[in-house]
Order: sequence, then structure tokens, then C-alpha cells
Amino acid sequence: MKKIVTIVSMLFLAILAVITLFPFVYMILAGLMTYSEATSIPPTIMPESFQWSNYGEVFTRAPFLRYFFNTVFVSAVTTIATLITAILAAFALTSLEFKYKRLVIGLMISLLMVPYESIIFTNYNTIARMGLLNTYSALIIPFLTSIFYIYYLNGYLQSISNTFYKAAKIDGASDLAYIRRILIPMSKPALVTVGILTFISSWNSFLWPLLVTNEKKYRLLNNGLAAFTTESGSDVHLQMAAATLTVIPILIIYFIFRKEIIKGVAKDGIKG
Repeated sequence: MKKIVTIVSMLFLAILAVITLFPFVYMILAGLMTYSEATSIPPTIMPESFQWSNYGEVFTRAPFLRYFFNTVFVSAVTTIATLITAILAAFALTSLEFKYKRLVIGLMISLLMVPYESIIFTNYNTIARMGLLNTYSALIIPFLTSIFYIYYLNGYLQSISNTFYKAAKIDGASDLAYIRRILIPMSKPALVTVGILTFISSWNSFLWPLLVTNEKKYRLLNNGLAAFTTESGSDVHLQMAAATLTVIPILIIYFIFRKEIIKGVAKDGIKG
């Protein structure tokens, strides 16, 4: 009976895997097809010959190299800023004692319940009044920190004994020295998780960049892809090739750091 349950479970997981992966695999294959193959009915699953020239044509039709630079730059700055602000705030909530600490934590939890969409136009008005529309600052400033990741790191750091902090203070170490030499190495899995998820979130952002930028030189990849889809008309094979370009870098990053992500999530999940 147990063997039958195992077989059924594996079969169910295999079906789910196929359903999940097929659109992505077909996107890659369609990006290597000719126009007639990509639009044929019934659909062509495997191209007769791989059309690598599609990617070259994508770069000639739209400034995707510029979009890549913009996305990498904005994502990197946002990730670094979020890591710095999140670890500092989480350290303060975990190790320091100050007035109204419980109130601050309560406000953070309540802010987690506020949908991002409900404040996006407030942020837009603020950025517009500051005269920062069509700038990198407009793409970065609203995402310099994250309440969610502060709360996540706070929960993770609570699993680290406070005796480390007390011992560091007895040895004469400053708070920043303790964070740099002890706290960061001990919380590396959680920090890697926060960094990767922040980078992916920034990489995939669409609505905010669409609101605050309307010039090609400030477009991010997803906005550039949407514009390219409109401009390229019925060239489905080129649209698929462009879509593949936006996804592959994120997959590479995930496969490189997947063990750290699992460690960070698993430890926090076990604690909870």
C-alpha cells in the first residue's frame, strides 16, 4: 500500500512539473523557431533548425543592452540598500532595548497588511514633487528598505543567542563591529535569501517603472519587453526570444544560490 502511495505521489509531482515547466520550455524553443513555425497550427514543438539569429535581431530592433544595464544597476543598488537597512533594523529590534520597542514591532506588522497598490500613487506624487521623474533615483528610492525583510530577519536573528552580543560588548566591540564580524557571518543564509528575493523582485518590477519613466534610456527589461511586444507586431518568435532573455539571468542566479535560499527559509520555518 505504501509503495502504491509513493508511486501515485511521484506521478502526481511529475504531472505538476510538466505543467509548470512546459510554458517556459516552449518559450525557449519558440524563440529559436522561424515565424512560420512559431505561428503554425497545430503548434510546432521542436524547431527544424535553431534560429540563433533571432536573438541578434532582437538586439537590433530594441536597445535591450540598455535595458539590461538599467535593470542590473537598479536591482543591484536596491538589493544592497535593502540588505543594509534590513540587517541594521533587525539588529536594533533584536539586540537593543529602547522605548516603545513593542509599539514599533506592532506598527511593522500592521504595515505588512497594507497592499503595495494602495500607496503607489502616494509614492508617485512624492517622486513627482521632488522632480525625480525619469531618473534612476525614482526607480530606487521607494525600495531602499523593506518592512517584510526587516521582520523576516528579526525572526531569524532571534534564533541567535544574545550572549554573542553581550560578549562582544564586554570585549569592547562597537555595535557595527559586532554586526560586521559576528552577526552577518552567522546570518549568511538569511541574508542571501533576502538579497536574492530582493534582486528578483526588482528585476521583475513592471508597474512602478512604467509610472515614473517614459524614456527608453530609463526603461527596465520588463517595460522594454512590453514595448517591444507592441512594436514587433506579429513577430511571435522574436517576442519569445526577447522574453527568454529576461528570464535566463534570474534562473542562473537561482541555481547558483538555491542551497542558501533553502537553508534560510528552512531554518526560519523550523523555528516558527
